[in-house]
Amino acid sequence: MSKLSSEQVAKKLGISKSSLSRYILMGKVPAPPETMAGGIRLRLWSDADIERVRALLPKIANGRKTRYSKLKKQKPAPKRSKP
Repeated sequence: MSKLSSEQVAKKLGISKSSLSRYILMGKVPAPPETMAGGIRLRLWSDADIERVRALLPKIANGRKTRYSKLKKQKPAPKRSKP
């Protein structure tokens, strides 16, 4: 079982690292606990952690998938007829 960094996880999920960090800070995404390695704080993600986040992404209000589904629901503007 391999452990991935937050940057690798964000790339795997198709979002930016800053978006993943923002979702964690806002409490929208559960994150694994931080670990200290050489004076640096890291989050080491397992496959189960990644799948949990993947399931939550469509439910995030400002997430990448919700934005596109909102665009599909909008009705097109009525066409004007020429006089």
